[in-house]
Amino acid sequence: MTAPPRTPTTTTRHAEEAVGRPPGNRTLATLLFSQGTLVATTAVVGPLALDLLHYRTSSSGLDQLRGSDVTGLVLVAPFCVWVGRLARRGHPAAPVLALAPAVFTVYIWTQLLLGNEFGRIPGNVEWFSPLLLAVMGTGVAIAVCATRALRAQAPLGWSRRLERATGVLLLVVAGFVVVGIHLSTLIDALRAQPVGEGVLSTPNAFWVIKAMDLGVVAPASVLMGIGLLRGRSWARTPAAAVLGGYALLGWSVAAMGWSMLRGGASDASLGLAVGATAVAAAVTGYAGALYRPLFRRSGAAPAAARRHPALDRP
Repeated sequence: MTAPPRTPTTTTRHAEEAVGRPPGNRTLATLLFSQGTLVATTAVVGPLALDLLHYRTSSSGLDQLRGSDVTGLVLVAPFCVWVGRLARRGHPAAPVLALAPAVFTVYIWTQLLLGNEFGRIPGNVEWFSPLLLAVMGTGVAIAVCATRALRAQAPLGWSRRLERATGVLLLVVAGFVVVGIHLSTLIDALRAQPVGEGVLSTPNAFWVIKAMDLGVVAPASVLMGIGLLRGRSWARTPAAAVLGGYALLGWSVAAMGWSMLRGGASDASLGLAVGATAVAAAVTGYAGALYRPLFRRSGAAPAAARRHPALDRP
């Protein structure tokens, strides 16, 4: 006589739902929620809204800061909250996605803190340095926490074609940063009598950006690009993270360009604003294609749980 099929108990159903589901990363989620709040706070107290935080920079620099604040308030802060919710649920995409705002905030807020013209232009940015340092420190903490979480996950599964395409893109980005953005102004700055507005009006910001882009961003892009072209799996995750950060930076540069046009800055350029917007959209689309498999992987977890042998025994 065949025994009637057993009805799953509540405990069994909970076990089925839990198998294959990674635990939530509360630490990463808390850091991301905090970062979103800090980024929004900086934007609100700055020249975009309340104008309580006065950076020591030129009028053109203030236009650029307003554009950066728009990006932080409209894009980066909500992105941090969204990824924080993914991290709280234990979504496998959260650690990779979290590295994008970490790259963005450390890069931008380092410039906001160090690129001021102390002793030359009036302002009170030093009084808000704890806020700026908190954004930078939280960005570093997010990068560390996300990197630790990634060690417990399977590496990103990329085809050789995708590796080569991403490697070429990173090398193109490095070349654009060096040649398209910085070469002409760097040559001018090294002359006996430079004429560029940036190096003359805000030399601190000028050289901080040059040091970060030419000393960190471009070499890192070249290193990861070569690694991907040679099929090195270690380059996949940092490349995905850097491209996410580049997407956010691209929108920030685009917003800066449009803000400079709106403010009537003498060095504003319609071509730069339109070009930066197009590049930001393209890099965002490419980064989204890299992240999409992580969401497909998450959707397969419940089916794997139902096939778990421990739950199939009568």
